[in-house]
Amino acid sequence: MGIRFFKPFIASARNRSVSDFTEITVSKPEKTLTNSFHRAQGRNNRGVITCRHKGGGHKRLYRQIDFRRDKIGVPAKVVSIEYDPNRNARIALLRYEDGEKRYILHPKGLNIGDGILSDIQAPLLIGNSLPLRNIPLGAQIHNVEFQPGSGGQLGRAAGAIIEILAKEGNFVTLRLPSKEIRFVSKNCWATIGQVGNIEAYTLRIGKAGRNRWLGKRPTVRGSVMNPVDHPHGGGEGKAPIGRARPVTPWGRPALGQLTRKPKKYSSKYILKKRK
Repeated sequence: MGIRFFKPFIASARNRSVSDFTEITVSKPEKTLTNSFHRAQGRNNRGVITCRHKGGGHKRLYRQIDFRRDKIGVPAKVVSIEYDPNRNARIALLRYEDGEKRYILHPKGLNIGDGILSDIQAPLLIGNSLPLRNIPLGAQIHNVEFQPGSGGQLGRAAGAIIEILAKEGNFVTLRLPSKEIRFVSKNCWATIGQVGNIEAYTLRIGKAGRNRWLGKRPTVRGSVMNPVDHPHGGGEGKAPIGRARPVTPWGRPALGQLTRKPKKYSSKYILKKRK
């Protein structure tokens, strides 16, 4: 992947960059692996806004991604590398020897024509999927399951990489992209390699309209509102917020307040919290 910059022929092009999409090989997705889906856009079942700053955006077609990698022992070949509007990573279309097609997250270094395999004793090659108990220490993986058979939930964003630190008993110690260190069952499956499109986070939006394409509506600071609209509002000129600490529009602590439940059942599996 590369990044394409614009000459500043208009103001919004001055600080704008986009992907050059050189790795994309097919412009249209596999029709049998797509379906439409309803985007809530921040509304509940009554149409009431329950999550601010969401709405609009370009219409999307959902690609069915195989996060489980449960086609055990059947080799597959990479047919194409495609764009997915629903995530910042690219996706790869596989054709298995029995003729079935599936999408997976595209790992960095996986090329068209390469063969991959999901098996308990699969080789340690990029794109192969196997249980954590059979992956050596220090290996770089992604698309890791939380529970055996649940499908990959950890390390799915562009550039995501998870490292195996230790193995003891029924658990494997992982360092997640957030720098959190936690235990995961040794029977969970993972995929070898790093998620591709690693430069996705270096792109610069460049103009407000591009965020609207992504379904993001404008955000207004509480300090410029009236007191009736936000606890930070009111005052003359650039007044301070008038509180001991920043709060949400509903008076809850904001900006740095930990939101994880202190007695959550899975806290015992976390060795080191994320930063």
